[in-house]
Amino acid sequence: MSDRPDSKSEARVWVVEPGQSRPRTDQVATEEPLEIRLRAAGIAADAGPLAVFRRRSQGAGQRTVAITMRTPGADVELAAGFLYGEGIIRRGDEISGISHCDEPDLDEDKRYNIVNVDLRSDVLPDLQALERHFYTTSACGVCGKASLESLRLRGCPAIPAGPEVDAEVLRTLPERLRAGQGIFDATGGLHAAALFDPEGNLLAVREDVGRHNALDKVVGWALLGGRLPLSRHIVMVSGRSSFEILQKSLMAGVPIVCAVSAPSSLAVSLAREFGITLIGFLRGDRFNVYSGLERVQVGVPLPR
Repeated sequence: MSDRPDSKSEARVWVVEPGQSRPRTDQVATEEPLEIRLRAAGIAADAGPLAVFRRRSQGAGQRTVAITMRTPGADVELAAGFLYGEGIIRRGDEISGISHCDEPDLDEDKRYNIVNVDLRSDVLPDLQALERHFYTTSACGVCGKASLESLRLRGCPAIPAGPEVDAEVLRTLPERLRAGQGIFDATGGLHAAALFDPEGNLLAVREDVGRHNALDKVVGWALLGGRLPLSRHIVMVSGRSSFEILQKSLMAGVPIVCAVSAPSSLAVSLAREFGITLIGFLRGDRFNVYSGLERVQVGVPLPR
């Protein structure tokens, strides 16, 4: 396959300044759909590749679970992180392989917009809970997102105590996140999610037109590397922290979630109910703690 989409695309623009305008070529962040398909095992080993293709093309043991608008890159991580965050898979070893589409009748560029997730089980998991997000957007995540009640029904445990992180370490995270945003430097149009340890060391950073996609890529990286749960880690996201950012962090076991902007009211409610330290407006010397102040070493006694 030679037509793998790039994370950046060229665009012809006009630069308008006082009294003049001039053309130039600019870089913009690529946004394309990604279809995530689940495929069950159980195809006879001696069936041959043609029989396998026919079975899958007829929909047997295969199902599309989501179509998301994303920036190409780390698609394997994105698919794995999405499935984990939605509770479709619980462990990395439930996956036997993830690859871009291999159907011979598709154009090469379209193959790169489909990811097949092959399961070890010969039965697809219950997907009724996913009926609401056959289509997601890069901006807001899954449409019709489930409420806090759905997390309670899933039996999601609260995040245990610890770790404690020095406030000075937290203040360094935005700059370290920004330093890892290589595609943003070229386009100025991407969100990012990063994973840090309690000492502020950057472990992983991923970019995407959707902040929830960026976090899925980070969680997928951790899942496929056998690093979950992330019980001793910090997630930092550009922009705001929404309900979905907190849900994905909760599923990954993240105790501290930071953002450079404000959280939503539902994000605050989720953080308080499930024991997540939620930090917003993390810029310069100041930040707000909306939940879980006990994990922040502020250098003064905590209020009672």
